[in-house]
Amino acid sequence: METAAVKSEGLVIPLIDFSQFLNGTPEQRKETANSILHGFQSAGFIYLKGFPITSAYRKHVFETSAKYFRLPVETKMSQCWTTPEANRGYSAPGREKTTTLTDIEEVKELRDAVPDLKESLEIGREGEPGLPNHWPDEEGELVGFKETMLGFHNKCKELHVEVMRAIAVGMGLDETWFDGYTDVGDNTIRLLHYPEVKKNVFTINPGQVRAGAHSDYGSITLLFQDARGGLQVQSPTGVFVDARPIEDTCVVNAGDLLARWSNDKIKSTIHRVVEPPAGDGDVYPARYSIAYFCNPNFKSYIEAIPGTYATEKERKYEGINSGQYLVQRLTATY
Repeated sequence: METAAVKSEGLVIPLIDFSQFLNGTPEQRKETANSILHGFQSAGFIYLKGFPITSAYRKHVFETSAKYFRLPVETKMSQCWTTPEANRGYSAPGREKTTTLTDIEEVKELRDAVPDLKESLEIGREGEPGLPNHWPDEEGELVGFKETMLGFHNKCKELHVEVMRAIAVGMGLDETWFDGYTDVGDNTIRLLHYPEVKKNVFTINPGQVRAGAHSDYGSITLLFQDARGGLQVQSPTGVFVDARPIEDTCVVNAGDLLARWSNDKIKSTIHRVVEPPAGDGDVYPARYSIAYFCNPNFKSYIEAIPGTYATEKERKYEGINSGQYLVQRLTATY
């Protein structure tokens, strides 16, 4: 039975048991697929439970991520993010500015005025020619880091395939319709660390956020978050609503490319990360999250999905290459 994870200001984000799609009867699979599609069409966000990445495994990945961010700044800076084409490596606090702006100079001006309070490590598909991942030296507590992250990348890739299959079923397409767009795994893990910060930072600068308001670029994003909170999703009324962490769930949101692919039948909703709900003391503790950004294979040509338009006039967008589209968007962000 579907329940609401978030319900406020006209925004309803459903909490869906994904095991009903993976292991259910044909009727349960169809009902779950319909719920997933409706969530993406109405809110652009869903919460999933019952997915095959165990809480123990996720805990291990989070602990491994935290160990990376404890490395000396000099070490992390030696593994810096370099180009939009590679989209791999470390980004120091203030390097990236998430925003809805697309003009490079406007983004730079905003970044300089209100930098995002986060650092991250991007890990792409391993073995892509000329675009190596930046792995830390495997010594001390970072022994096994690469194996852990590549294992997690593969598990998330499998979940991406299954969610896209559910979308296909919901849209009345063959279940495997998206398989040829997801088999390569041109996806990116982003390990995120929002350092502890004094509460008065947000008071002194009312525009300060941990991550600015933005929409994601690709098909879907799988977000795994700790219990700290701070994620907010923009409602139909324009108000940002708390999307609080729910134990043993994954937050999944549709990205701009999927909205375009669906001829805007699916929403890519703006969201941000702000200070978490106030607690005791004058410092907000560190927050960790892991986003897995899913994309169609970079060689794929993306144009309106069958059934999303009746006549050629109703097609809102020209076709576009998936990889080129992502590079265009990343060029503005960094």
